[in-house]
Amino acid sequence: MRAAFLAGTGLLIGLAAAGCSSTAPEPQNMARTTVQTAPADLQLTCATATATQAGVDANKVLPVGSSTLDATRYQVDLNASGQRYTCIVDNTGNVTSVQKAA
Repeated sequence: MRAAFLAGTGLLIGLAAAGCSSTAPEPQNMARTTVQTAPADLQLTCATATATQAGVDANKVLPVGSSTLDATRYQVDLNASGQRYTCIVDNTGNVTSVQKAA
């Protein structure tokens, strides 16, 4: 009985170790390596502008995604109290557009 218990325990430890031995993917295969996201300060700038336009408290606006449009502009997707908005901001923090998403 004890031998069966020890064999079972050894099997479980072996399986656990095998599950932890995976190698990390190459950098080019990792998430978020192909899309440049907006810096956090620009996302927060968009959140503030969206709160003003949506007429909601700034604490109720959350950036949910962002991407580069070109060399100087970013698009930030936001959730403002359950409503989706899109904000365009340049790399100096100038918000050029806040639109309710379709």
